[in-house]
Amino acid sequence: MSTCELCDSETGSRYLCTRHRDRLGEQLAALPALYAEVGEYLVPRQTGWGEIVATRAAAGPRSPINEDVLDTVNWGRATEVLSSWRTDIRRVRWPHRDGAPAARLDADCAWLVRELDWIAGNYLAAGDFAREVWTLYTQARSVVGDPEPRVQRLGYCVATVDDKGTVCGAVLTRLPNEPLACRWCGASYTTATDLLLLEYYQPKKVA
Repeated sequence: MSTCELCDSETGSRYLCTRHRDRLGEQLAALPALYAEVGEYLVPRQTGWGEIVATRAAAGPRSPINEDVLDTVNWGRATEVLSSWRTDIRRVRWPHRDGAPAARLDADCAWLVRELDWIAGNYLAAGDFAREVWTLYTQARSVVGDPEPRVQRLGYCVATVDDKGTVCGAVLTRLPNEPLACRWCGASYTTATDLLLLEYYQPKKVA
């Protein structure tokens, strides 16, 4: 039995659970348009090739950005990273094929989305790949003033898991506005009564 490399939920023999595979696909599909928007904010500096600075004020609040990080958040860097992953995945899946396709962010992202099922089930570095895509995605969103929502920690699962009344006790987390369900026992908290009971049965803090 294997567990997801990102959340430790059981996956059978796969490297990524369905939730994280789907999230990876959504991020890959969004990257080309997101980095095109990043390009509207950044232009080359006069002091050297490949350096970038902010050139347009965004509407609404902007996240503070470290310039050292900003220098790596651009279309060229994203293309380089995704092309290297596509090349490696292609090498692992089809070791006898020669050559590699030209690096192109939109084409590489589309290809990787098509191969997600194989990646999640067979690619040893699937977890590292998903983490690097997440880094590209969140860095780009921070540049355009739309940071990635933070995971909410909502307490401990209070569902019973056997006829002896054993309580699950797993930590409950979700992204804002997502349905609340336990990743371990599968219990869901959908009604107002469910949420009231969840709050009532949380461990009491010791004064």
